Amino acid sequence: MPGALDDQLTGQLMDRAKADGIKLTGQGGLLQQLTKKILESALEGEITDRLGHEKHEKAAGGNTRDGSFEPQIVKKRQRRLTGADEMVLSLSARGLTHGEISAHLAEVYGAEVSKTTISTITDKVIDGMHEWQSRPLDSVYPVLFIDCVHVKLRDGQVANRPIYVVLAVTVEGTREILGLWAGDGGEGAKYWLQVLTEIKNRGVSDVCMVVCDGLKGLPDAIGTVWPQAITQTCVVHLLRASFRYAARQDWDKVSKALKPVYTAPTQDVAEEKFLEFGDAWGKKYPAIVRLWENAWAELVPFLQSDTEIRRVVCTTNAIESVNARIRKAVRARGHFPNEQAAIKCVYMAVMNLDPTGQGRKRWSQRWKAALNAFEITFDGRLSAARR
Repeated sequence: MPGALDDQLTGQLMDRAKADGIKLTGQGGLLQQLTKKILESALEGEITDRLGHEKHEKAAGGNTRDGSFEPQIVKKRQRRLTGADEMVLSLSARGLTHGEISAHLAEVYGAEVSKTTISTITDKVIDGMHEWQSRPLDSVYPVLFIDCVHVKLRDGQVANRPIYVVLAVTVEGTREILGLWAGDGGEGAKYWLQVLTEIKNRGVSDVCMVVCDGLKGLPDAIGTVWPQAITQTCVVHLLRASFRYAARQDWDKVSKALKPVYTAPTQDVAEEKFLEFGDAWGKKYPAIVRLWENAWAELVPFLQSDTEIRRVVCTTNAIESVNARIRKAVRARGHFPNEQAAIKCVYMAVMNLDPTGQGRKRWSQRWKAALNAFEITFDGRLSAARR
């Protein structure tokens, strides 16, 4: 019986380890040795089978690898991964380089896994990434949060390039990353128009609210794609932009003076509080006053929203938690050799955002009250996504 055989083999291993004075755990222990053998066999064995000769041996007849190797551990277009490859991808998603992953496996498990093998595994997520990037989307989303993070690409010389990120809240109250796009460094609003048009072409016919930074031209781009959508300036972005014009010792004072503006119960009260802010700080920081004046048209919808909608749009700061994870992975790499390497790193970080699923549950629960408010405020437009 298989079970009896497993017990017999286990007993033999334990007896032999005891006789040879080998401890169960720790450096050089039985568990580490077994893990080493299994990892190396799983990650390197399929390459040996494909090449037809052992590692470091020459192929018969002088044949060389033809580039058509099709891994079986991480199959083409496979999106759900299991086994030792999952460990490699998880470490890569946390920002470890191929060399660091190889060193980690050697240190912790005693396994010698080459950087080439690790590169082969991580490269296979690209097929899944392309499929994910072009998947059909829901017809309606209550909210889209749009933003970008910057990565360093070594294209002749190291330069900053934007990676555009779109996070959606679904009608069920869950969050979903709709895609990742590498910008060319040109005018952001024009590129956003391309991104949003692509999202519409993937099935999104309506969006109730789009939360974004104060980029010039962005409200027009959003209105071109979804005429009914409300463009809402992210209050957190607006505050951070304000701090760029203020001395650090005044940040807390400026923040406290602006809070009555964006927490005002009505638009009229907000205008009154903003005038008070201008009287107190306008002479010292006129650029902050101008910043809020220029963003006022996109701040007004927020002031007119239901309390529950205001709470989640203002305080959730949804996309920042995503960007923080992306930046952590990106910083660990320094700079990237090309655009695809950068996108692959960001994609793996995004796929590893909520490995336990607990974040999804908390997020969904937090949005329930807001979704009810969206349903009423936007007159049943969310119902189209449930048909």
